[in-house]
Amino acid sequence: MSAPLPEMGSARQPPASNRLLAALPPEDFARLQPHLELVPLPLGWTVYESGGAEAYVYFPTDAIVSLLYIMQDGDSAEIAVVGNDGVVGIALFMGGETTPSRAVVQSAGRGYRLSPSVLKAEFARGGTLQHLLLRYTQALITQMAQTAVCNRHHLVEQQLCRWLLLSLDRLPSNVLIMTQELIGNMLGVRREGVTEAAGHLQAAGLIRYSRGKITVLDRPKLEARVCECYKVVKQETERLFPARIF
Repeated sequence: MSAPLPEMGSARQPPASNRLLAALPPEDFARLQPHLELVPLPLGWTVYESGGAEAYVYFPTDAIVSLLYIMQDGDSAEIAVVGNDGVVGIALFMGGETTPSRAVVQSAGRGYRLSPSVLKAEFARGGTLQHLLLRYTQALITQMAQTAVCNRHHLVEQQLCRWLLLSLDRLPSNVLIMTQELIGNMLGVRREGVTEAAGHLQAAGLIRYSRGKITVLDRPKLEARVCECYKVVKQETERLFPARIF
């Protein structure tokens, strides 16, 4: 079971801050709007556990959620990230109800949550939301597959570049709040490996790392160092969601 969420403050964010919600036609969005609730997504909060029931789906606005596979010994590795590009809880509309992954907030922020009954009813209409969610699921599967390939064949520094760029694509700024230990857990590598890789990037002037805060200073050079996996995921997302739609 995930921990209860803290109370929401007075600040608001428009649902359009999530790209899936923003892509809905006005009449489709109008049906969902009364049921969308803006909630905080604090760093480290478990959205759902492996094999557990998913009480809501979440449309992040300025938070990033990691989907993790948890081994029997407690070790974990990230299989995908979800931010303002998508939705957390695809099992609820794909018919599985539960999933073997765990969802944990890796970058604090907020998101809109929606009850499964409302989502399923809208999905069953077979309209724009259904098409968007299915295309997003395909993009997410691509990200999961490419992550598996990357973790097997590429250097830790390349994996770190991929992780940073995927995260930046889903954030409104160039700053990530994340410790090296947590990054190691996400990538499934030892902390020492992350420390060495981050040190190389910092020495080259690509990032600045201090007390759990990573600031990307030179994105073009970061993109020049990343492996092919980032481009594959980005191109597939852009193919499925052209700029005029997404």
